[in-house]
Amino acid sequence: MNTTLKYTTATGESVASEVDALLPKALSKGWKMLATALLASLAVSTPTQATEDEAEAPSYEIVDFDWVDQSRSRPVPVRLYWPANVQPGSSVPLVVFSHGIGGSRKGYSYLGKHWSSHGVASLHVQHVGSDSALWRGNPFNVVARLHDAAQESEAMARASDVSFALDQMLSGATGQRGAAVDRQRIIVAGHSYGANTALLTAGAQVIRDGKTIDYQDERFSAAVIISAPPFYGESNLPAVLGNVSVPTLHVTATDDVIQIPGYRSGADDRLAIYDALANPQKLLAVFRDGSHSIFTDRSFTGGLSLNAQTKAATADLTLAFLDLVFEGDEAALTQWRTNWQPILAQAPGIGSASLSIAQPHRSH
Repeated sequence: MNTTLKYTTATGESVASEVDALLPKALSKGWKMLATALLASLAVSTPTQATEDEAEAPSYEIVDFDWVDQSRSRPVPVRLYWPANVQPGSSVPLVVFSHGIGGSRKGYSYLGKHWSSHGVASLHVQHVGSDSALWRGNPFNVVARLHDAAQESEAMARASDVSFALDQMLSGATGQRGAAVDRQRIIVAGHSYGANTALLTAGAQVIRDGKTIDYQDERFSAAVIISAPPFYGESNLPAVLGNVSVPTLHVTATDDVIQIPGYRSGADDRLAIYDALANPQKLLAVFRDGSHSIFTDRSFTGGLSLNAQTKAATADLTLAFLDLVFEGDEAALTQWRTNWQPILAQAPGIGSASLSIAQPHRSH
């Protein structure tokens, strides 16, 4: 079943995606959740609004698909942002996006709209075990539901969701769109819990009971990692991330802080993920100030003006990253650094064709 929506207004989460700020507390050793004082972190999301030009002349379409992975008896709803007026025979790059805990396929719409309006399709996967349904039902059971959402089984199921959604996207399930996807330009992306999901599908591994848990999907040729929390409580990050061999873009902010009573995770934890990747094909951008949820559809977190700028810069940076990875073209990244320098604490440097850049400067 699918529903096609011609874009007229923005869609967003009904509950704040800042629930991602709860995740690293949950991801202690063994992927267990210690969830306390979580209800205080709830906030209503304010959807971003369409510009007048977008409303008048949409350059993309939005299509919802309600898929079911029969092998796991698990629904995998998705929202596809597809470029308008794709010509027959054209080849379309694809991003597969994983939301943070408590999110849905409707979230991160500013990314899907921007990418698809520039010719890059975006498939936003909803993970039913850790999606917005967590906020429905008896409010006194929210903590228990969040605990379940961060279990090892759900973390693995999320990675399987991503691969299943890509299977469906490339099949006849999306009509002629699947045939138009450029198989050499498929990117996995995610924010917060979704960033960890993206890393799993890009090759991150953990050891459980002497066995390697591996969900790598070799169809992905690059990864976009936004505000990644400490990786499932693992202390040896180089070992966890040693198998990630695709180019990666890492995005965070100096105030990308996850804080609830008894727990704090600062931006240095995001930088630790970047540092631990041995593969030199990586770029890092650190925005000034901001917040952990500034990268979601929420409009006010981090400051109204900075929020809008950070979103626009993040969406633009991803396209510049793809130009560099797939075209070897540094022009867009060079221009991006100039355009957004005022809100950057650290801009991605340009190295050789390998994307190698200097280690991050951590003072901010």
